[in-house]
Amino acid sequence: MKPVLSVFAAVFFFTSMAIAAGPKDYQVTGPVLDVTDDVITVEKGKEKWEIGRDKNTKVSGELKKGSRVTVHYKMTATSVDVKDTGKAKTKADEKAKPEAKKPEAKTK
Repeated sequence: MKPVLSVFAAVFFFTSMAIAAGPKDYQVTGPVLDVTDDVITVEKGKEKWEIGRDKNTKVSGELKKGSRVTVHYKMTATSVDVKDTGKAKTKADEKAKPEAKKPEAKTK
């Protein structure tokens, strides 16, 4: 019985970790066009991608201009400006609003 409970607990633990994982992981690969203390600029196709970095960014190898890199990043909101209240229609709203009657067709 204990092995079954152990397996169940492990499955539950890993499932809960997957749910609480946070934002999706993304990556961009290409040559480095520029490197500063807070930005890495990578060329992807004809586009220039500026990826922010800080003291916690892990770098394996020597990061310099011209190096081919793969940068892993997550999108995280830094601020949100709400422009309206965003009232979405619900089924209760639709039921509360009576539909306009269509004029009856005249028959001869």
